[in-house]
Amino acid sequence: MLDLEVVPERSLGNEQWELTLGMPLAQAVAILQKYCRVIKNVQVLYSEQAPLSHDLILNLTQDGIKLLFDAFNQRLKVIEVYDLTKVKLKYCGVHFNSQAIAPTIEQIDQSFGATHPGVYNSAEQLFHLNFRGLSFSFQLDSWTEAPKYEPNFAHGLASLQIPHGATVKRMYIYNGNSLQDTRAPGMPLSCFLGNVYAESVDVLRDGTGPSGLRLRLLAAGCGPGVLADAKMRVFERSVYFGDSCQDVLSTLGSPHKVFYKSEDKMKIHSPSPHKQVPSKCNDYFFNYFTLGVDILFDANTHKVKKFVLHTNYPGHYNFNIYHRCEFKIPLTIKRESADCQTETCTTYSKWDSIQDLLGHPVEKPVVLHRSSSPNNTNPFGSTFCFGLQRMIFESGSDKC
Repeated sequence: MLDLEVVPERSLGNEQWELTLGMPLAQAVAILQKYCRVIKNVQVLYSEQAPLSHDLILNLTQDGIKLLFDAFNQRLKVIEVYDLTKVKLKYCGVHFNSQAIAPTIEQIDQSFGATHPGVYNSAEQLFHLNFRGLSFSFQLDSWTEAPKYEPNFAHGLASLQIPHGATVKRMYIYNGNSLQDTRAPGMPLSCFLGNVYAESVDVLRDGTGPSGLRLRLLAAGCGPGVLADAKMRVFERSVYFGDSCQDVLSTLGSPHKVFYKSEDKMKIHSPSPHKQVPSKCNDYFFNYFTLGVDILFDANTHKVKKFVLHTNYPGHYNFNIYHRCEFKIPLTIKRESADCQTETCTTYSKWDSIQDLLGHPVEKPVVLHRSSSPNNTNPFGSTFCFGLQRMIFESGSDKC
């Protein structure tokens, strides 16, 4: 049984690891993988039809804990302990929930001190006792003593005095004063771990099409840049098609990984007459996982020839390898009897809306199959690649 320290409005953890509000999804998964012998039976829950409509959840079924991540920025928003019988909990080093100590209302009052009166939610039939960044829920049907109402609250809520002996059914750790209105905080400095993260990525264009990327970057520690926090650095960098390998290294730093392409499966779709001639050397990628960006270099010239921006949607083959890239792509729209207009494609744009703006591609999409080895199949199915305005859009469906 896990023995965890509760820090309101911040974290849940122990001496070995800590799950912190604002932590990126990838870091939380890395912790669970590292301690997989202790933390077992973890479920990943998400909406396949509408991934932006519901939080992404990691459910620690053996320990009765849910980690709720914001569907957009994919940072930890709420830590929910939904079964207190499966875990030991302490505050300031003193247990308030264990096999020997029941989490009664008296125990909560002794451990955490006074707070506002409890609030009853009639729809859930739960009473909530709220502290800043921490809430406890008590189940109504487990009580033998009738609650004492003071119906002075609006919206069907009533303040009350919680009966003696009532035990906690759920506990929530979140940012701010309200669980309903909480949002995932910015990434805490403890989560940077020497990495640089992209706050936003703008695709730059010239008269012919995309020309490069402008990245707004976040880093922890001292150095040049705008001080957005006590130890947070914010700065901008730009990389362009045709930049050399050395240019990119000096601009963005060393990549997390360098990947050499063994073959180019898209080369057959090129109009070049020499497309079937095997190359003597391989193109290679710089993989920047925390930026959500890959940069492809030509094997002969060692100059940038392609940028790959990852949306990191659940269900994609590469999910959780890259952090979500918050990109904006200006699209040139040609209207009849009107000047060209510019619309913006973002990380959250749907393919059918992009087609409505740009028109349907002339050619059918290229079907992309991925597998980890020749004998394996991709459990998430194929994706479709559409080419428009010197860009390739990868979509999960061709029916838009």
